[in-house]
Amino acid sequence: MTSLCLYFQIHQPFRLRWFWPDDRTGFFRYFDERGDREIFKRVAEKCYLPANRVLLEALDEHRGEFKFALSVTGTHLEQCGLWEEEVLEGFREIAKTGTVEFLDETCYHSISSLFEDKTEFIEEIREHRRLMKDLIGVKPEVFRNTELLYNNTIGKIASDLGYKAVLTEGADHMLGWRSPNFVYKAAGSGIPILVRNYKLSDDIGYRFSARWWDGYPLTAEKWAQWASGIREDCINIFMDYETFGEHQWEETGIFAFLEKFPEKVLETRLNFDTPSEVVKKYTPVAEIDVGDFSTISWADMERDTSAWLGNDMQRRCFEEIKLLEPFVKKTGDPELLNIWKHLLTSDHYYYMCTKWLGDGDVHSYFSVHPTPYDAGVNFMAALMDFKAKVFRKLSTIA
Repeated sequence: MTSLCLYFQIHQPFRLRWFWPDDRTGFFRYFDERGDREIFKRVAEKCYLPANRVLLEALDEHRGEFKFALSVTGTHLEQCGLWEEEVLEGFREIAKTGTVEFLDETCYHSISSLFEDKTEFIEEIREHRRLMKDLIGVKPEVFRNTELLYNNTIGKIASDLGYKAVLTEGADHMLGWRSPNFVYKAAGSGIPILVRNYKLSDDIGYRFSARWWDGYPLTAEKWAQWASGIREDCINIFMDYETFGEHQWEETGIFAFLEKFPEKVLETRLNFDTPSEVVKKYTPVAEIDVGDFSTISWADMERDTSAWLGNDMQRRCFEEIKLLEPFVKKTGDPELLNIWKHLLTSDHYYYMCTKWLGDGDVHSYFSVHPTPYDAGVNFMAALMDFKAKVFRKLSTIA
């Protein structure tokens, strides 16, 4: 039997409003409360609520056999509390089944793991761990970093924090001739690593409704047959939860696919296992060595850091926010610290990406800005205003 390890990523950011100085104060001086509320409620109606219902029914129907993992960002959980408590209650019901594993990550879906000093990164992981315990009642044992960003240092930190495994992308330039369908271990720390089978994952996540694709139309039975042809240890299928109903609309048949998915998989030689079960069941077959300057991710064709730090505009914004860290923390002001942490959310930098063709289309799809340059100018305007507030605060306590 081959293990099918299914993991869904659940995230919504706090997006910046189109910034112009006015008399607003606090968090929503910078962040778009109305826009975020509208988006969250729309996605909850189209995706989170129906997907939760479908999966809860499947967990009940295939009790003990259907398993998967969820990772929910702290910013998403914040928005549940603000605008749609029913979504959070659905996650609690899923957790109660005992067959779904919740993962840990950075609380703010941030790119703090790319800082040279990893203090903030570690703080955010611990904050997310507390949030999962307080809001969902679980203690995650497996770590996935923002956008599956991974290198040896990230693996070492996850190991030091007591996690059983790390998830990342099955990037071709990292694996070389090796298959993504095995457990690996990290160079240095030895922590087990599960890598995404991006082809089979993206058949659902991206190509499901693509009429130009030779696999269209995709049914649960067809996909299960493809996957069951793999005679290796584990098939790691990682994708956005928003695939169901938001990226792939209900009219495409995506919910019918999801409803049939557990049944059709279980009819084959595959069985569902959570990440913790997979690393317990299989021995790592080789070591993966990813240096700090070769960090991988699941974004774009390059599968590296270029989705967030690929141009001068992105790097300048990143350096500015990074340099502000000691000053924000010196203020001891919880509100300023909270705003700064939310400015680390990866989405802000993703919107500034200037890539062309397919990757550029994906970036544009997610962005609330007309162009990457609008995103960059707006971020810098908000950041300069915030920076002035930080130094005014410091002047009062000097």
